Amino acid sequence: MPRLSEVIAELDALWPPERAESWDAVGTVCGDPDAEVGRVLFAVDPVQEIADEAMALGADLVVTHHPLYLRGTTTVAAGHFKGRVVHGLIKHDIALHVAHTNADTADPGVSDALAGALDLRVTGPLVPENNLGRICELDPPETLAAFAARAAKRLPATAQGIRVAGDPGMTVRRVAVSGGSGDSLFEAVRAAGVDAFLTADLRHHPVSEATQQSPLGLVDAAHWATEWPWCEQAAAQLDAISDRHGWDLRVHVSKTVTDPWSFHHTSPGAPN
Repeated sequence: MPRLSEVIAELDALWPPERAESWDAVGTVCGDPDAEVGRVLFAVDPVQEIADEAMALGADLVVTHHPLYLRGTTTVAAGHFKGRVVHGLIKHDIALHVAHTNADTADPGVSDALAGALDLRVTGPLVPENNLGRICELDPPETLAAFAARAAKRLPATAQGIRVAGDPGMTVRRVAVSGGSGDSLFEAVRAAGVDAFLTADLRHHPVSEATQQSPLGLVDAAHWATEWPWCEQAAAQLDAISDRHGWDLRVHVSKTVTDPWSFHHTSPGAPN
């Protein structure tokens, strides 16, 4: 079996840490570089449910997209929920590695996985300067309502579901996609001249302004759901690396839904 340091070197080649944003916290959180790795678990969030799953699975390494300590810390004491995750992983000899914005801008990256999950044909990056997001084609075109239904069917189910802004009957031929929070990309989306934009975490004011400026269709999925396809893509990449080196790694993708929203309630609203 390979050592952790050997596996991390390959992961860093896939998602170079120097490509991460300056504010990000990527790389190895815990783990002995000389420890052997036989089983790997991919997940979006480094939360307790994923740590528990890794322990039950007998994993030696967990790779997550979201950082555990994005804003830094001065303690890993188990009295805090993040410290408990670290303590549990270390007690069970499980390493934790993070690939966040360096995976967003990779080729293939998070948005390629999102496009693949929806069976979209990628034609190029949405933001060429940092390879962020993707511009895609729909073959054949379909209505915005049908495209939203495609997203609801192909992405993992969450309490939020899929929210849509725009004319449901409008024709969608070209689509921009960006895994994770995407309302900072509206300028690039407008410049790309696409018919619709699929992303997550869209806020009221940016959406209101975007729909006033153009007939752009907006499809807002849960943050976790737009990034989970990357786990499958990343697992397949590590499987290929394992085969090439003869490592015989056992690579798993967590199906645990760690989206923080637990249910969705629709009410008739207050009387007019």
